[in-house]
Amino acid sequence: MQSAEVSAHQGSKFEDRYNRSLYNKRRFLNQLGLGFAISAMVFGLFWLAWILITLFIEGFQALIDMPVFLADTPPPQAEGGLRNAIIGSIMLAFSGLFIGAPIGMMAGIYLAEFSQGSWLGKVTRFLNDILLSAPSIVIGLFIYALMVQGKHFSGWAGSLALALIVIPVVVRTTENMLDLVPNTLREAAYALGTPKWKLVTTVTVKAASVGLTTGVLLAFARIAGETAPLLFTAFNNPFYSTDMNQAMANLPNTIYQFTSSPYDNWHTLAWAAALLITMTVLLLNIVARVIGGKEQIH
Repeated sequence: MQSAEVSAHQGSKFEDRYNRSLYNKRRFLNQLGLGFAISAMVFGLFWLAWILITLFIEGFQALIDMPVFLADTPPPQAEGGLRNAIIGSIMLAFSGLFIGAPIGMMAGIYLAEFSQGSWLGKVTRFLNDILLSAPSIVIGLFIYALMVQGKHFSGWAGSLALALIVIPVVVRTTENMLDLVPNTLREAAYALGTPKWKLVTTVTVKAASVGLTTGVLLAFARIAGETAPLLFTAFNNPFYSTDMNQAMANLPNTIYQFTSSPYDNWHTLAWAAALLITMTVLLLNIVARVIGGKEQIH
């Protein structure tokens, strides 16, 4: 009897030691993995902070003298500025957004509301995924071959290239946001005799309006700093121009051109242009996240 009790006691002690050993091993692995994760986060944030601090220091020097910064005269003259590039970027980005956003939104509405199980919906999703992951330089080359080759660079070509980048982003966001709308809203509208087109325009789209707005803002932030599509389409223009049928100045290509120049004032303006683009993209992302954080379904 005593032998059995001793044996049970020893077994219990062995089990306790095994459990403690297993707990300590798991705890060590957990701390090791957490340490790697924190190290990776700190590593990434370090370089991000370095880039942003350098950008703010270098870019703010050119922003101090706003009359020079917004001058019409093209560099390398001492009084040259970036007004032409700022106006050109605004026109190109908004034109691309106004062309691409409605098309993407209508396609997303079709996929979410009308394409249940159809082959066309499956093909559209597949092609949209390909376009979403396509490099922007490929889109620029496509528009170059379609509208520029044998003709001339133009702002409309650049806007169309940016629109092709906007479309897949808006399509994906619109479909996902509409899929989050509860089916009970649709069933209630059908029970009241609401036709399909009116259900979509007055119920589901309205219910997902916050998410749709967020998607459009994110798409706008995506094209705000695109360089490659504009390099092959709108190209650049050292002079102030609002003619969309001709080559237009824009901030991304201006940065690309100025950073490789031998002039010090060009380098300063390139830092200022980079700061403007970064702040614009950052502001758009913050606004999109603030809007997206609101309650989407009331």
